[in-house]
Parts: sequence; structure tokens; C-alpha cells
Amino acid sequence: MDERMTEMSRRTVLAAAAIGAAGGGVSLGGGPAGAAAPPASGQAPGVYRYKIGSLEVTVATDGARTFPMPDNFVANAKKDEIDAALRAAYMEPGKMTIVFNPVVVNTGGKLVAIDTGNGAAAFEQSKGAVGQFQTNLKAGGIDPATVDAVLISHFHGDHINGLLTADGKKAFPNAEILVPQAEWAFWSDDGNMSKAAGGPIEGNFKNARRVFGALGNKVTPYAHDKEVVAGITPIATPGHTPGHTSFILASGNAKVLLQSDVTNHPALFVRNPGWHAMFDMDGDQAEKTRRRMFDMASAEKLQVQGFHFPFPAAGYVEKDGTGYRLVPVAWSPTL
Repeated sequence: MDERMTEMSRRTVLAAAAIGAAGGGVSLGGGPAGAAAPPASGQAPGVYRYKIGSLEVTVATDGARTFPMPDNFVANAKKDEIDAALRAAYMEPGKMTIVFNPVVVNTGGKLVAIDTGNGAAAFEQSKGAVGQFQTNLKAGGIDPATVDAVLISHFHGDHINGLLTADGKKAFPNAEILVPQAEWAFWSDDGNMSKAAGGPIEGNFKNARRVFGALGNKVTPYAHDKEVVAGITPIATPGHTPGHTSFILASGNAKVLLQSDVTNHPALFVRNPGWHAMFDMDGDQAEKTRRRMFDMASAEKLQVQGFHFPFPAAGYVEKDGTGYRLVPVAWSPTL
């Protein structure tokens, strides 16, 4: 390049810079410049869909709750081990964020919700952090009044409270409510409730009776290992609660394990299947269930949908040393 060309290039750059400095409102499109968009006041709706054969799954998140991690959050691990696991997942030590992800399955003949989230009352109490399920369902084009059945995996509040509206009415007014037989038997037993008095699960008994009592206790108990709705088979995964249930969603050759609360946050309990979460009523049994489910999922290369996995909460679990690792499913822009 000769000196004249170098000088022209230098002058062009300087001129362009001067225009940019003096005319910040110049539009690249040649039209008048527009004002900057106002900042968003909230998160966009959390809805994601995918297909399992002919089944259509809608993940409509209920939100997420962040809180200081209790000392007993992992009952059988040391604090420095837990902090190391959190750092490895780029999470802040001493804090936990739990995500809640109910789903709705369109079988072609029925619209079936699986679990219901924390409920509308929690939405108000948390200033919108949780209790988003109904709002996100509607954003995804699903009217709760069109849901034919609600399948409950177990009776913890983040799974059943969304059965009710903020004023205690039916959140799914036309749906049959189906519950695990073993779960219903345990939490309905007065003797079990009496034994729990003053203990950590007394509140669970009271809450379950409050929720189902508001529904007139009109539920349909279901058995395990038998298709309860076309394409949806409940399987026993005890430990987290006595009747805790997961589901196999199947259509043709396609299959997904909806693992409910077999594990809580994957950064801790998928990576370290021997760790016992404070929410597990029987830690040893929960661990056996977890290893059995994840060994199956790993061997079969089975997609896993996790209620407490980061949204949209779908991935593959594969063996990794003495534990497992979660490989998230790539986002698909199409069905």
C-alpha cells in the first residue's frame, strides 16, 4: 500500500469516528433513531415443548427458590465437600437454588398434568419467584380447565399445593386427581400422623390433609407398574417418601423417565448419588432407588426429566466415576 492510500485510510477512519461521536443518534437504516427499549420488568414465560413419539410434553416451570443452605441440607456430607460441589457447578457456596418443573402431557386423547408446583398462594408470598405453573401454562396456550387428569407423584407441598387456587378452590376444575396408593395410605393414616407429632414431617401431614380436604378428598388412588393413562406408567421409587412415584412416558420406540424427586439438585445428588438430601424420609432407601434408576437410565441411554433439574429439566444421565453426570438435552426450536 503506497503512502497516499495509507493517508486516505487514516482520514476515513478518523472521519467515521468523528461522525459516531457527534451523531450518536444516526440510524444505520437511514431512518430516525428510536429510543432505547425500556428495561424488562420480569422474566419471560418459562415454557418448553418436546415430543416423545406421538406424546407432546410441555414443561411449564413453577419458578425457583434461592435460600441460604441449611447445615443439614446434605445429611451425610461435610460442608467443605458440599461447597466444593457447588463451586464445581459455578454455584455460590452456602446457597441453594431449587427449580420446580411440573409438566403437562398431551397423549392425543387426554391432557395430563404431572404434579402442580407450589401454588398460587406461594406466588404471592415469594413475590412471583415460585407458583408460576398456572401462569406459564396459560402462556403456553394451555387452559387449566382443559386438563383432564392430574397425576401426583408424592405429597410434598411443592407437588400438591398447586392443586388449589389462592382462595382454596380447584386449580384444575375439570380434572380427575390421581394419587399413588402407597402415598395416600401413608399420609391418610392417623397413627402415622400421631407418630409424626413434633417432628420434621408433621407439617407435611397437616398440609396434605389441608389440600386434599379442600378437594373433598375426591382422589383416585393408582397402582404402580400399570399404565394409568395411555403412554404413562407410574413406577415405585420410594425413599424420598414412602409412596414416591416416578413415571415412564412411552410412545412407539421413544421413552422418557420422569424421575420426580429421585434426586434433588443434580449438581449435588446426581454427581454424588450417595449423598442424602434433608427432604428424603429414608436416605438409605432413596440412595438405592437413585442408583437403580440412574443405572437403568445410563444403560438404556434413556432421557430423564427431573422436577428439580434446571429448566427445561431434561437430559441424559451417564456414569462418571463413582457417580453420574447430567448431559442436558439441546434446545430444539421445533417439535
